[in-house]
Amino acid sequence: MVFFPIGRMIHGRSFLNGAAGMATGSLLSACAHRASRDLWDSHSRDLDARIPDLMHATNVPAVSLAAFKSSRIVWQRGFGVMDRQSGLPISAGTLFEAASMSKPVFAYMVLKLCEEGILDIDTPLTRYTRTRFIENDPQLDLITSRHILSHTSGIVPNWRSSAQHLSIASAPGEKWSYSGEGYFYLQSVITELTGRIDSNRCDNYELGLRVCATDFGEYMESRLLTPLGMRSSAYVWRDRFRKSRARPHDVNGNPLPFRPGRPVDVARYGAAGGLMTSVGDYAKFLMAIVDPPPPDRVHLKTSSLKQMTTPQIEVTKADGYTVSWGLGWRIVTTPGRVYFGHGGENPGFQCTSECCVADRSGFVIMTNGDNGAKLLEQLGPEISARLHS
Repeated sequence: MVFFPIGRMIHGRSFLNGAAGMATGSLLSACAHRASRDLWDSHSRDLDARIPDLMHATNVPAVSLAAFKSSRIVWQRGFGVMDRQSGLPISAGTLFEAASMSKPVFAYMVLKLCEEGILDIDTPLTRYTRTRFIENDPQLDLITSRHILSHTSGIVPNWRSSAQHLSIASAPGEKWSYSGEGYFYLQSVITELTGRIDSNRCDNYELGLRVCATDFGEYMESRLLTPLGMRSSAYVWRDRFRKSRARPHDVNGNPLPFRPGRPVDVARYGAAGGLMTSVGDYAKFLMAIVDPPPPDRVHLKTSSLKQMTTPQIEVTKADGYTVSWGLGWRIVTTPGRVYFGHGGENPGFQCTSECCVADRSGFVIMTNGDNGAKLLEQLGPEISARLHS
């Protein structure tokens, strides 16, 4: 497998069941798992020895990793410190900012709402709200949840600024253009349909955008994170995270200020990049997709999962692979397999994830340094190659 550094692209840069019966099938499964685990143990010893050198070379304070095969965690490690100022070591439950790896989690929730009939993935969002996200452009009336989740809404730029105001640069569904603003738009519509808005707690953001606090974080936690067993994950800051939250660091390894994680900030950035999570928790989310339990109030139907991980638009094509975008995921198709994943980059944090339905395997890597991308570009290919061998 060739590892594709998902985050860098974004930011520019079944076992045998024999006729002999259930007992024999179980024994074969156990033997297969032991053999797979023994092979991975050999791989992980090499990686355990190599990772500290990579951290030193890239000046990254901490790296947290989790890998799974056949939907079982085979490797979970933490290296380094949560905060260079305090020197506290990271642990298995250390929370990192997931940054844009938040988007697939939000996409999962959107598809569940579609299953519940709260919205339709191909119905224009203007049917659900009277608020015009972009004024004086009739193309807004064509943008659907599918367009937002696959980054084909045409909304540019990624985030509004004084250098570039919001606009719809291409017909919805026509081109791929990564848009955090699109995710904010869809989050806002869903909040109108399912949530609460606190007009007494508001703040101004880019270009004077007025945003008020909502219950989006609590909604995502109660509807998805907690039922999935993601107990070290949240959107809104709580005091109980004080001893388990990794601190961001700059390119020189110097500590940066913690971001507050206020409900109003989550209202602005939650869907696109506001998740705080551990590698073990995010691996649980990935395993719920590659090896799903029966559908229920939390888990998606098979048809929804297939839709989520099916290419919606081709982004790039090269010898041996094609890169497309699904609903919340970047998808890489090779002659032998299909892989999907996502990366993330917030100030002081870099992370990535990758998984494969064929062998129900995947990994998550999270760092708390601005140089984390340099480490991911070296470590990601090694883990990918060893995991999928």
